[in-house]
Amino acid sequence: MMWVLAALLLLAPSSGQAATLEKPTLSVHPPWTTIFKGERVTLRCDGYHPLVVELRPISTLWYLGHLLLPSHGRSIEVQTPGVYRCQTRGAPVSDPVHLSVSNDWLILQVPYAAVFEGEPLVLRCRGWYDKVVYKLHYYRDGQALRYFPSSANYTVAQARASDSGRYQCSGTMRIPVESAPMFSAKVAVTVQELFPAPVLKVAGRAEAGGVVVRCDTRLHPRKRAAPLQFAFYKYSRAVRRFDWGAEYTVPAHEVDELESHWCEAATASRSVRKRSAWLQLRGPGSPTATPSPQAAALAPGNRQLSFQKSLVSTSGPSVTSIPNATSAGLRVPTGRAASVAPAACAPRTPLEEAAGALRPDVDQLLREMRLLRGLLSRVLLQLKGPQAFPERGATLQTPPARSAGAPGAPEPSAAGS
Repeated sequence: MMWVLAALLLLAPSSGQAATLEKPTLSVHPPWTTIFKGERVTLRCDGYHPLVVELRPISTLWYLGHLLLPSHGRSIEVQTPGVYRCQTRGAPVSDPVHLSVSNDWLILQVPYAAVFEGEPLVLRCRGWYDKVVYKLHYYRDGQALRYFPSSANYTVAQARASDSGRYQCSGTMRIPVESAPMFSAKVAVTVQELFPAPVLKVAGRAEAGGVVVRCDTRLHPRKRAAPLQFAFYKYSRAVRRFDWGAEYTVPAHEVDELESHWCEAATASRSVRKRSAWLQLRGPGSPTATPSPQAAALAPGNRQLSFQKSLVSTSGPSVTSIPNATSAGLRVPTGRAASVAPAACAPRTPLEEAAGALRPDVDQLLREMRLLRGLLSRVLLQLKGPQAFPERGATLQTPPARSAGAPGAPEPSAAGS
């Protein structure tokens, strides 16, 4: 009896080893989460199983909900719906698997395990006990995806996050004649993110004056066995092709253009590729950050430009004030800026503009009318002799010629001459 206890102590894992054990993996065979009533599936628990000599060997614990099942083998057959988990010695409890049992004519079977980006997504629309389904349609979020004349799986070769949604299928069956279209229950499918978009960061200085940058991202814990590859770019030019290194040294002569670099992370098969944003050297709150367009609009002396609305209406033509220039007879003193615009510079109304435009023509017309009146007066005086007006003959003499430069000026009388 003592040697059995000693063997147990020697073969039992230490506390440090137990702390590092990963949770076991629970798999379903066939790999679907929904079955028909009366069917059975096999659950298998893969993980660390110590070789321990015991009187009652217990290598695996099985749970249905919070109920401990009597089976202790690595695999069991079940047909009861519910949430199943397993646990091996010294390891955490596995992730759950939800098994559904349906009594419908048509069911949509989806993978039991999580589907990650870049992996195939397979959906199966199955008739009651494998009856053939005709006029088969697959839907996602109420939108038709694919049509098949008879039973067929819907497959996405490389799943993306956009493939997540609530799926459903419909079709007809011959029981014994062709039935009306029947619909399955909706099943939620989520495509897990394999790794987030990388972020390019400055990791440190290089010996030759360059800068080391790092393409930072992290794989999902379940996919750590599939390492990523990284590529680095300057603008649209690749400065380093895909390889396993997540760091790149920017040469010293390109340090001034650090912000033009970005990186890309991808799986070895390139089924999933994600690029980073441009390298950011300064945060928005830093005093050395690039000024915003609002902050750049400053007057000399770092004074904010004034956008106060002028009191003068802007409906008329704009007027530019120039020092030492004469405008409408007003001169701006040298060395002093006009604080208030002169009245002559104020925009005129349309009526005033029209009157000002017509004034030269009116003055010319008046001058011509005066000249014409003077000529007519002289003609009449010449035609009329002194006999027509004997009492006024002394005054009706031909007047002297007028100066053309002073039309309408008073004329001297004949008696004065």
